[in-house]
Amino acid sequence: RMAAAPPSYCFVAFPPCSKDGLVVFGKNSARPRDEVQEVVYFAAAAHDPGSKVECTYIEIEQVPKTHAIVLSRPSWLWGAEMGANEHGVCVANEAVMTREPASESEALLGMDLVRLGLERGATAKEALDVIVALLEEHGQGGNYYEDGSSCHTFQSAFLIVDRNEAWILETSGKYWAAEKITEGVKCICNQLSLTTKIDAEHPELRNYVRSQGWWNGDSDFNFSEVFSLADDHLACCSGRESLEKQSGDVSAQAMIDVLRDKDSGVCVDSESFLTTASIVSVLPQDPSFPCVHYFTGTPDPSRSIFKPFIFVDDVKLVPKVQSPSFGNDDPAKKIPRFQEKPDRRHELYKAHEWAQSLLENDQDKGQKLMRIMLDLEKQGLEAMEDILTRTEVLDPAEVVDLFYDCVDTELKFFK
Repeated sequence: RMAAAPPSYCFVAFPPCSKDGLVVFGKNSARPRDEVQEVVYFAAAAHDPGSKVECTYIEIEQVPKTHAIVLSRPSWLWGAEMGANEHGVCVANEAVMTREPASESEALLGMDLVRLGLERGATAKEALDVIVALLEEHGQGGNYYEDGSSCHTFQSAFLIVDRNEAWILETSGKYWAAEKITEGVKCICNQLSLTTKIDAEHPELRNYVRSQGWWNGDSDFNFSEVFSLADDHLACCSGRESLEKQSGDVSAQAMIDVLRDKDSGVCVDSESFLTTASIVSVLPQDPSFPCVHYFTGTPDPSRSIFKPFIFVDDVKLVPKVQSPSFGNDDPAKKIPRFQEKPDRRHELYKAHEWAQSLLENDQDKGQKLMRIMLDLEKQGLEAMEDILTRTEVLDPAEVVDLFYDCVDTELKFFK
């Protein structure tokens, strides 16, 4: 059993630490090494009264309207590791361990709550309110991995960001606390980080921990101290320091560089875990400019390229980063679950595997290919910078197949 929570990292940087009045968000998703992540878009939708939505393990009430969303998700589940919506809200989650064992009984996964927050919240605070209300109503629990032999369960932490502010939300069962952030650089990883600065909390939180004998009510209430496992109080974030060093200059490129850093541990490549996908989002504080979301759709950001996506109506779908669908025959949907593992690799993932073997077997060719890929990424970053600095309003037609074209070009180079 993988007892440790996977060491993902999430970051946010606010102006003036970040440049050009942009809020910059990033996450490396560390997951079991062989898991495939896909990048999927869902248009905004209206739903009939009384309709239900089937999440990874349970069905819940649907809402009348869901926002357009783009997600990076392990392709066997309904929710997401990270993503964004059309209103410039970004959400990422972290698996965390607390002194309370996470429930094995099937409920909402932390990843389901990422997607539900994005579908239902037009601001970071709205997304937070959605997540905690659903947590109260349905609870969290169930297997975090596509593994039929054992159940891996965790509590959840979230980084929820919009153009104006961010919220760090940390949970244990249905209990939670949150801190609001509007400046500086913040990092969250796979352990609790909230201390005494709490801006919102579950109404029964303090009564509950007193009843458990975890807090006497006299000392300052420190969320991490009360809920962490005894030895879990490490300062987790080396990536934050490198972003702070670039204060005033944090851009999409700076965030990408941090996510690629293996020496700091932010880019995970260990026996059990790999950074299976990454995201960087740039949210202009000026609402007349579009938000830009960069996805890899492939493992290991140090060997992947970040491709831009912008929300516009009728955005072109990208089947080449979507895993095959197995419908109701999917072993993740049948009880008992995960009795077999289908091949979930999408076209880009397979091409990336080929490029990976080239890098390992023919270093000259591999490095030449990597240089071409990084050059392609740089062109994308520069084109987006142009969109975010020009005065005229963006023509949606210009970016309707932006992500599609980037994936297509990447595949052509691999071939």
